[in-house]
Order: sequence, then C-alpha cells, then structure tokens
Amino acid sequence: MADFGVKVGELRALMENRGKEGISAIENKFGNIEGLLKAIKANATEGLNGNDNADLDARKQAFGINFIPPKPPKPFWVLMWEAAQDVTLIILMVAAIISIVLGMTVEEDKKTSWIEGAAILISICVVIFVTAGNDWSKERQFRSLQTKLDEDQKMPVIRNGESQEIFTKDIVVGDILQLGYGDILPADGIYITGNDLSIDESTLTGETDHIKKSLTRDPMLLSGTSVMEGTCKMVVTAVGPNSQAGIIVSLIEGEEGEDFTEESESEDDDDDGEGVPVANGNKPKAVKPSNKKEKSVLQGKLTRLAIQIGYFGTAAAVLTIFVLVIKFCASNFIVGKNACLVTYNDASNNVVNEWSHSSHTLEQCQQEYNTNNVTNHVIQKFKGWEKEYVSELLEFFIIGVTVLVVAVPEGLPLAVTISLAYSVRKMMADNNLVRHLDACETMGNATAICSDKTGTLTTNRMTVVQSFFQGKLIKHTPSSNMVDASVREAFCNSVAINSNYASKVIPAKMVGNLPSHIGNKTECALLQFCEELGGGYEEIRKVHTEETFFKVYTFNSKRKCMATVLKTPTGYRLYAKGAAEVLLRKCDYILSEDGNPTKLTSQTYDRLVAEVIETMAGEALRTICVAYRDITGEVDWNDEDSTIKHLTCISIVGIEDPVRPEVPDAIKSCQRAGVCVRMVTGDNLITARSIARKCGILPPGEEGDGKNILEGSTFRGLVHDDDGTFNQDKFDVVWVSLRVLARSSPADKYTLVTGIINSKLSKNREVVAVTGDGTNDAPALKAADVGFAMGIAGTEVAKNASDIILTDDNFTSIVKAVMWGRNVYDSISKFLQFQLTVNVVAVMLCFIGSCAHGASPLRAVPMLWVNLIMDTFASLALATEPPTTDLLNRKPYGRTKPLISRTMLKNIVGHSFFQLTIMLVILFYGKPLFDLEEWSYDQKGPSTHGTLMFNTFVFMQIFNEINSRKVHGERNVFSGIFNNYIFVAVVIGTMFVQVLIIQYGGFAFSSKGLDWKLWLVSVGIGFAELIWGQVIASIPKSIIPTGFRFGSQPVSADEANQARLLWMRSLKRVQHQIRVANAFKQAGHERHRRLSLLAEASCRSLPSTDSGQHWWTNKRTDSESKNRDYKSAHQPLLEGREDDTRV
Repeated sequence: MADFGVKVGELRALMENRGKEGISAIENKFGNIEGLLKAIKANATEGLNGNDNADLDARKQAFGINFIPPKPPKPFWVLMWEAAQDVTLIILMVAAIISIVLGMTVEEDKKTSWIEGAAILISICVVIFVTAGNDWSKERQFRSLQTKLDEDQKMPVIRNGESQEIFTKDIVVGDILQLGYGDILPADGIYITGNDLSIDESTLTGETDHIKKSLTRDPMLLSGTSVMEGTCKMVVTAVGPNSQAGIIVSLIEGEEGEDFTEESESEDDDDDGEGVPVANGNKPKAVKPSNKKEKSVLQGKLTRLAIQIGYFGTAAAVLTIFVLVIKFCASNFIVGKNACLVTYNDASNNVVNEWSHSSHTLEQCQQEYNTNNVTNHVIQKFKGWEKEYVSELLEFFIIGVTVLVVAVPEGLPLAVTISLAYSVRKMMADNNLVRHLDACETMGNATAICSDKTGTLTTNRMTVVQSFFQGKLIKHTPSSNMVDASVREAFCNSVAINSNYASKVIPAKMVGNLPSHIGNKTECALLQFCEELGGGYEEIRKVHTEETFFKVYTFNSKRKCMATVLKTPTGYRLYAKGAAEVLLRKCDYILSEDGNPTKLTSQTYDRLVAEVIETMAGEALRTICVAYRDITGEVDWNDEDSTIKHLTCISIVGIEDPVRPEVPDAIKSCQRAGVCVRMVTGDNLITARSIARKCGILPPGEEGDGKNILEGSTFRGLVHDDDGTFNQDKFDVVWVSLRVLARSSPADKYTLVTGIINSKLSKNREVVAVTGDGTNDAPALKAADVGFAMGIAGTEVAKNASDIILTDDNFTSIVKAVMWGRNVYDSISKFLQFQLTVNVVAVMLCFIGSCAHGASPLRAVPMLWVNLIMDTFASLALATEPPTTDLLNRKPYGRTKPLISRTMLKNIVGHSFFQLTIMLVILFYGKPLFDLEEWSYDQKGPSTHGTLMFNTFVFMQIFNEINSRKVHGERNVFSGIFNNYIFVAVVIGTMFVQVLIIQYGGFAFSSKGLDWKLWLVSVGIGFAELIWGQVIASIPKSIIPTGFRFGSQPVSADEANQARLLWMRSLKRVQHQIRVANAFKQAGHERHRRLSLLAEASCRSLPSTDSGQHWWTNKRTDSESKNRDYKSAHQPLLEGREDDTRV
C-alpha cells in the first residue's frame, strides 16, 4: 500500500461523491485527473503493464480484487429446516406425534395403532426432502450460471498500449476500461475521455433519468450501472467489495441475511434501471417496480379448480352429515321413540341388552317377551335424548369431513412441483435457462412470438459479401486494381476511426479457422473487409487515438448512423456510416470512377436505391453506407442535423448474416402449433422481407400488401393518435395481419408486445413471448408474458429483465421451450384426470358406505396407501413424461379454455362410473357372488370381503394410471411408455408392494391373504379398465355439455385468497386435525363405548319384514337377528369395534 499515493479507504470515500461534489473531491485530493492517475500509477494512453504480474498482484493486495464473494450456499439441513417451517407441515407433525403417543399408550391395538402416525411422519419427510432438494438444485443451478457468466464476461481494457479483452474478475485499480453502449460497469471509476456518454444509475440511486457524464459535469462512474448511449474511457478506482455495488451487496448480506443471487435479483428487485418507452418512441419513462407479472395460465386455472373442488367437497361432506343425522334421528326418535330396552339372561346365563322397536308400550313389550319365553328380563321405557349422543353426532361430523378430505387432490401441488422441477432441469440441456418457474408452463400457452432477427433467426456472423465502389457493384471481395488507392484509404480510414475501438478482429490461430470478432458484429465485418482490401485498421487507430477525436455522434436507434469528427490542418473531417437508405439521403456527392467527388443527382440517387440498395436488400443483405465530409467554416456541433449532411459517399456495402439452417423448420413447427411468429428488426424493409421469406415467416412469393410488413415509422403512425397517444382500437386493426416490423425501435417492440397482450380482439387473450438482447429491450422483455434474453449476445440488463435465457441464442431453443411448456400443462392434466377419478370414486364409496353401514368400506391404513399411490407415486409417474413432437401438432390451450377439458371430463366420468359400479357390486353382493365367508362390516378385524374390495380398487387405479397417460382421446395409451422409465418403475413397484400388503400386511393394513381365484378377479377387473378405456375413447366428447367448465373463468382477488387458503392450508389442516380428534376419541369414556354398542344392537335388532322397511335401517333376516351374538353393554372398552372413519 505504501507504494501508491492513495489508500483504498480514500478511493472508496471519493466514489461516494456525485456531480460537482465529485469534481471538487478530485481537485481537493489530487488536483486533477492526471494527479489521480499518478497516485494510482496508471497511464491513460498506455494503460497498465499486463506482463508485470508483480504490479498486478500489488494492486490486488492494496485495493482488493474485482470479485464479490457470494454468501455461502445454505446447507441442505438448513433448506430442510426452512421447508419444515410451513404451518401445514407443523400441524401435521404435531398430529403425527400425538397419534403415535396415543396409539402406543391409550388405543386398543397398541401394536398397530402407531402405524398411522408413523405414516404421517414418513409423508412429512418426503415433502421436506422434495422441497429442500428442489430448492438446493435450483440454487445450485443459478449459482452455476452466475459463475459461468462471471467467468465468461469480459471487458475491453488498455494494457501495454493496446486494446484487449480480459475477464472482469481480473480488472484491478488503475486499469483503463473502454465502455460502450449496453455495457454494465464492472467496477467504479473516473471518466477520462468519451463522447455523448449517458448512464442509467437507477439500480444504485433510484434516479430514472439518464445521467450525462463528462469531466466538467459528472465524472463519477459507478459499478452496476448501464451505458445507455455513447462511449468513454475510464480509470478504475474501486473494485469488488470496495465498489459502490459491492458495499450494497455487503449491506444486504450482512444486515438482512439474504442471498444476493440471480434469482433474488430477478424476482424481488425489478428496478433494473430500465425505462418503458413511451408509445411515440421519445424519451423513456420509468418503470415502476412490480412484484411479478400477471398470474400464469396454469396458476389461474388451478386456483379456479381449487375453488370448484372445495365447493364440491363441502357439498358432499354436508350431504353425508345430513344423511347420517337424519338416519340417526329417524332410528332413535321416530321409529324407536317408544322402544324398550330389555335386559335378560340367555341360555348360557349371559347378560344380554336388546332394543325392542316392534312394541310401543311396556305392556306390549312384556307380552312379546313372555310369548317368546324369555325369563328373568327387565324392561325399561326408552327415555329419549341421551347426552352420550353428542359423541355419536361428532363421529358423523368426522365422517363428513373425511369425505371432504378425500375429495381434495392433495397431491396436485406435489405434481406441479415435480413437473416444473423436472422440466426446468431438462430444459437446461435444451439451452433454456429458466429464471422464473411459471414461465416454463406459460410458454406452453404462447400464441405469439416477437423475435429479433440478428443472432436469433440468423447466425450473427457478419460478413461483407457485396460492395459498391466508384460506380461498380462488386459481388465479391474487390482486388487491389478494382478500387483506387485513394478510395481504399478513405474507406479504411472512415471504418477504422468511425467505430468503437473496442471492436476488433482477431486473426485465426489455426489455418482454416475463421477470425474471431470482438465487439459490435457489424463493425467487425467492416474491419475485416478493410483487412481484405489491404488497409490495416490497427495502424490507422494508432495514429488517430480516441484522444484526438474532436466530436463523436454515437450510434443509436433513432439516429441510425454514427459520426466521428477529427481536426485537420484546414479544418475538420467528419466520417460517417449508417443505414444506407438513411445516410445516402444526407449525401450531396459520391466518389466517381476516377476517385473524385461528383454531384449526387436525384437520378443517380434513385438508380443507387433501385440497383444497389434494393438489390442487396433483396438478397437479405444489411446495407451500410460509408461517407465523409470536409468542414472548413463555423459549425454548430450540437446541431447534428446540420452537421451530418452534405456528405460524400465513399461506398455502399452489403453485409450478410445467414439464416440459421434449422430456423425454417422451427418456424414451421410454431405455425403448425398455432403460434404466430413475428420478426422485429432494425433492418430496412426489403432486407426484412427477404429474411422473413427465407425463415418462412412470410409465405414464398408473398410481396406484402402493406399490412403484413411495416416500417417502424409507418407502424407508429397507424397505432397512435395525432397527439402521439397510443390507440388500442387502431392497434387492433394492425396487429392481426402484421408479420414483420422493419426499421423498428425498442419503443416499437414494447408497443407491439403490450398492445397484443392488452388486445381483446381474440376470444382467448394472447400469450406473448418476446426475444431481446439489448439494454433497450428490457421494457419489452418485462412486459411480455415470457421474455427470452440472449445468453451470448445479450446485455446484463436484458438478462435481468428476462424470464428465460437462451444460452445458445437460437430460435429453435424457443420452440423447445414451447414443447416443454405444453408438456408441463399436459402432465398436470394427466395427473388431474387420474386423481379426480380416484377422488370421485372414493367420495361416492365413502358416502354410500357410511350411509349404509356407518363407516367407510376402505379403512384408515389402506386409504393411506391409496393416497400414497394417488399423490406421491402418481405425480412422480405422470409428471415426468418426456415431451414429444406431437405436442406441436395442436393449438395452444389459451387462457380461458377449461383446465378439465371435455375429453378429460368424459374420461373422469366414464372411469368413475365403471369403478364405482364394480365397488358397489362387491360391497353389497360380494359375499354370495364370490362365495365369501363374511361381510367386511360384520368384522372388526381383517376380512376377505374388505381385502377383495381394497385389492380391486388399487388395481383399477394402477391400470387407470396407464389410461391417464393420454388426455386428448388417443387410443394407444402405451405409446412411448418405455421412454419414461420412472412410470414403468412406479407401476411395477406399486404392484409388487400391493402383493406384499395383501398377503403379509395382516392386521396393520386390515388385509387378509387372498387365494389365486380372488387375485385373478382383482387383477382381471383392473385390466378391464384398459378395455373400458377403449370404449370411452369411442364415445364422442360432444356428449359432455359445453357449459361444464372446470378451472377456466377468471378469478377475483377475494376468490384467489380463499382458494389459496383452502388449497394450501385449511383442508390439510382439517384432515390432520381429524386424525388427532380420532386419537382422542379412541380414548373416550366407557359410557361412550356402551352407548355405541347399545345403538348398534338397537339398529341390528329391528324386525325384518317384507314391507314397511326404512331405507335408513339395516336390512336383516329374522334368523340373522336371532343368531346374532350381541355383546353386553358392560363389556370392557378394549373389546369395542375398531374405528374406520380415519382417512
């Protein structure tokens, strides 16, 4: 540190000043810029000595390195701990622990009662591991990307007197940086020299206006800010943690304890310094930071579906409770309101309690039992309401809520998470880096893509292939004798001087390889053309350094040209280059065949436009005009319109940027998929038309009728009122037929994107994707439903504003994103079709079984296994289906099309009908039909009847899972099944575990081993699901009324909050609280058990006659009633019937 004349703390303090304060601070401390350069031992012309490693190391030691160390990634256990903080999981854990404790201490079957609580804990662990694993993988991906971007990011600096690119992490204090349009400053520094430099400092200061920078106005340049216009050289004064951006990052990480990651920047900090251009293309207005874009298509539909399922489940639960209460009241207060309780000793001298409903008075009851020779009996008149009935009514409530819980597809959030995580990981291999997860599925619903041309549809490898010199159109590289030496010199001087000095051509290192282009691709093509003409641009630049420039008019989208002014002995020389049709209009002269300027007449101008510019443009070439002007008199240099005129045209060149060979097929795929591709380019109309034809955006031979191809100026005139206000109605007339927008500005792209999104012309609101690479593209990238930034050519501002980064800058990667997005949507649809079928059957079975027998036919632990099949395994199997090209053979779903399509609804209803019919037949007729020994509802333990129902139900779900692989009416449900090894493994694994549960599950799973005949029945009925699926596929979807819509309409804010609460919190909370209530209920008082047994005996002792039966009573024969071994009301609690109402 002693070797330098300033300390790191002093430089940090210096960079905290702005404007005039900064100038004063420099003057007070160093006297001037030269004094600052001397203090840090830097040279503005030669730069640092890149070969002196000792000096570079000393600078790093004294002032730090240009690297802000990221906060260490969170350990996996921390991510697990954070995932476990969810309120739902906390309630679930408490319920599980209580269930285990009570099951092992209080409940009757201590050996098996803990299983349910353990199963809950296992499910919690699965959820926590999946959530933490997803977060860990996502964070690792973004850190890997950020590291890759940091390692690949280079900046032009001057070292050893030459311009060279170095990695930003290698920049040290004292380096001389060369900044240009679109650059993000990698370090703090002081302005040395430059031209028209404007900086966007909103990321640091919040100031939305662009700040002009100069030595006399404000020389302070801050890291993290963006160059919006102009060029400059700056000396680095603070790097890494000592820079202003580094200080802010340290505060964020130190005080708030948050990661400063790519994800946090993109999702939480939308103030990236970009402005939204006004419609007329004037000065941008500030973008107000927004938390996020509109809810994605899938999110909106899932929210609506959650509300509808909540309504359905609530209605089913209320109806179940209502029926059970009515049955209870009718049995106890209508039919049996005068019933008698008879206590007597049977033949074995056992005490028996029996209800008599046939006798309505004590005398009739006495006479009945005397007639039946029942001795030693005691008869009591029933007294009506008993306080123990409260417990029985509570059990009815629990059964009803069980129906509600079964109705909700709890595995849907897991399916969505798995599908998105799987797709994002696979999309990375397809050159799509997804920064916002919802952009993945939103892209599947895209209806329009507004794409750049350069680098996306084309290769971005610029080459001059045609040129016009001295009245001759040359379609190859001119030889030395074809162009006069004076003309070559003028051309090479103009190109070498009037370009960003950071642009250069690096000769190929190996024979046969192409030279490397660094910097602006168009300028590099011109510089390489100079080399081919025999003019060395590097020698010219050594003579005319940037310090010798008198005035520079930098290129921008409005000016469409750039100019550099040099002072000469006789006055000034202005070199200019730009769009040929723009700059040629500013030319009064042109170099003739003898190399001397001649007057450019209107006839010559028209001939050049028709025979040169339009000919080149017709061959998809970008036309550039190179010109100069000698100035001797007084000029108002601030009036560029009066300065850049009266030019002399040196040459017109045609630059080729070939269309990527794979793009035409990709665009055909988009058009076949119902996605309209529009090209937005800065090229002229003829070039844009030619490129659009080659790409397939315009059909061959279509010349354009003034509607499908527009220039930016024409477009603005058509969609704005006279006062420059955007008019949506006028825009709706234009955008439908528009395919190519030429000579467009970033404001035109923003207007196009927002106009299409806000248009109500389409039945379904358009879903728009847009590509961008420049800083000024950021507003359009943010406004679009999905913004694609170029990973190679894109600026950091564009990447921060995007949803997806194309790591290869290739349009075909966008098509892959469409395919993956549709695959996500279809995967969720497949899972919904499967799970809603299971839920409908389970709800109806639970409802009918509870009303008929007072308990669900499927018991608690088997239902846990069914839920595991439905939730975890099904979501894993169906959400990981790989995409196929068939996804691009249909139109987008759109925003308003129901999530549950009519085909899906037909499948759900059809398979539910089949399964429910089978289950009810087994439930009510299974014993005689299959020659079983007992009914499941007559047994407190495992039964063959109950096991057969459970096994058949599971195998129907397994085979229906195969049916659910197709949701668009396809017949071949096995197509591509072996491409998804996860699906095959899940199906085989589920079958294997099911065999173990049935044969060896025993009391824990309420199962009893089946013989081969019943196994054949179960598997055969399950296999019949595949046959039934073919029957359903033959039924036209038109039988489903179009009014049946699920998950389609817009959702209000109140409904969204209600759905979120219902979807993510309340229902799961209720479900697990039921388990807690059941646990406490099992530890109830003895009189509760006595009442339950007495009520059961009462119900079963009703007389059975051919007439007068009530539908709410159990129907039995006289022999069954007499032979029934009724238990005494005084039997111990532990001998009571097992509760089956738990889910």
